[in-house]
Amino acid sequence: MGGADGAVQVDLHGKRALVTGGARGLGASITRKLAGAGASVLVADVRKDLAQELCDDLARAGRDARFVEMDVRDADAVAEVFRDLEETGQTVDVLVNNAAVDVTKPIEHLTADEVTRVITTNLLGPIYLCLETYRRMVARGGGHIVNILSTAANRTWTEAGPYSAGKAGLRAFTHTLFKEAQRDCDGIGVTGIIAGGMHTPFILDRFPDADVSMLQSPDIVADTVLYALSVPAGSAVSELVVVPRREPSWP
Repeated sequence: MGGADGAVQVDLHGKRALVTGGARGLGASITRKLAGAGASVLVADVRKDLAQELCDDLARAGRDARFVEMDVRDADAVAEVFRDLEETGQTVDVLVNNAAVDVTKPIEHLTADEVTRVITTNLLGPIYLCLETYRRMVARGGGHIVNILSTAANRTWTEAGPYSAGKAGLRAFTHTLFKEAQRDCDGIGVTGIIAGGMHTPFILDRFPDADVSMLQSPDIVADTVLYALSVPAGSAVSELVVVPRREPSWP
């Protein structure tokens, strides 16, 4: 659904969204887009100061966003957040699994701790969030889960072993969850978004010499999240691919 300015329009008033890694980069773009569409947004990020600053900025603009403390790598902490929400009568109508890390090293130089951190954050963390969210959505009869993937889920490159493994695994899990939602509840949407290179700290911190003309704005990717949420219940968007025109790692 497009608006007059070409941006995707969807009404999320009365809905609550949770965005992991929501304090900066793509996560902040997604948070702003969801809040702008009327959603109450829970911003989960290990960068508490950045998350609170974003929430304060949105509050000044009349938007509803608040920080929620959560380390996606800690299954017990994830479960506690959902228990606390449930006890206060709050539901998560939209989950966006965006949090991710990378260690850009040749495989021969990787440590077990580095591999564990990447896989736990990028694969197990989103799964923990889905476990807590999906069964509650089934019980309520609706909701939407969006998992942010990467071109690395399909085609990898050097120094990206754990990152590619995590994103490929998350893509497979997302496809499985989509099939189960088709079986379990017509009101639940599950979407994987394969995003190409973006002009964000996640890219530039790892590749400071990157040609920024080859990168896309995270706002474009955030708009695909809104598009997935805008599709009527009679249809389903299982996966979207959005890459810069000259993306070298696709297809």
